[in-house]
Amino acid sequence: MGKSVKIIIVTTAIIVVLVLGKGILIPFIFALIFWFLTREIRKLLFRIPLAKRYIPYWLSNIIVFSLIVLGFSFMSGIITNSISDLTTSYPTYESNIDSIIKNIDNYFNIDTIAKTKSLIGQFDYGSFLGDIANGISTLLGDTFMIIIYAIFLFLEESSFKKKLQKMFEGESNSLHSILKVSTKIEDSISNYLRLKTFVSLLTGVLSYIVLILVGVDSAPFWAFLIFLLNYIPTIGSLVATSFPAIFCLLQFGELTPFMIVLVAVGSIQVIVGNIIEPRVFGKSLNLSPIVTILSLAVWGKIWGVTGMVLSVPITVIMIIIFSQFEKTKSIAILLSESGDIE
Repeated sequence: MGKSVKIIIVTTAIIVVLVLGKGILIPFIFALIFWFLTREIRKLLFRIPLAKRYIPYWLSNIIVFSLIVLGFSFMSGIITNSISDLTTSYPTYESNIDSIIKNIDNYFNIDTIAKTKSLIGQFDYGSFLGDIANGISTLLGDTFMIIIYAIFLFLEESSFKKKLQKMFEGESNSLHSILKVSTKIEDSISNYLRLKTFVSLLTGVLSYIVLILVGVDSAPFWAFLIFLLNYIPTIGSLVATSFPAIFCLLQFGELTPFMIVLVAVGSIQVIVGNIIEPRVFGKSLNLSPIVTILSLAVWGKIWGVTGMVLSVPITVIMIIIFSQFEKTKSIAILLSESGDIE
């Protein structure tokens, strides 16, 4: 069997496993993210004077993990209430569509506006919000499994290194290589999550201030959506800007609030994404721009929006692992931005 045929078979098998195992793999990956975040917050906790002396290691895990779960629950409550409010206000927003169409018709003086009205009339805003609510409900349904996975990761953390030492007893070089790769993966993913969370949170908070000043309904929901979508490379910021801006048209029935939100939130995205984020990240991720886009498309196709959010950390892991073996080092070089994988 030729080498190319083997590659095709293996690739196909991996894709099938990823698609069929979606319900198991996605909660597990989010549990890993929880684990990484907990470790990062724990490091910050131990920087507090006397904290490392008086707070046991196991207790720090419980405190930090509990804070993350409570924060997640708090945000879930805000989102659910916001969607409920938006659904209740649907008749008001629907009446504004006619006003929007009339203003556009008068401004452009075109006959195709009737077709536009027909298309908008077919758009069921309430159904759209219902789909979002169902998606959030599905995520909340997975929360229990995510927490269970995360708990077992914490339990495994203390004994994992001992198991590796016993597995590779007498093979110090192999053990050293595995520990080096695992440490490199941990540092890269932790660094990405910490910095990306910071810039996404900054974008969400600044956008929230703009939305509050404009008077947009359910501003916490839109700010959280902006925060979440900023984890998706490239297109995430575009979608995060357009969603609240378009909603302004439905809420106010005027172009002025739409333009204010579009320009203000768009400016925040540009400043944070093109000035602040590069200075924060630097070259730490070492990802080729074309690889970032392709990984976004591939993982988005396999796992949807969740795959888009996870595309960058997954690709970083691939580069780190590929760089450790001679046969796959050339792939790691191609995936990297500068070709330097050391």
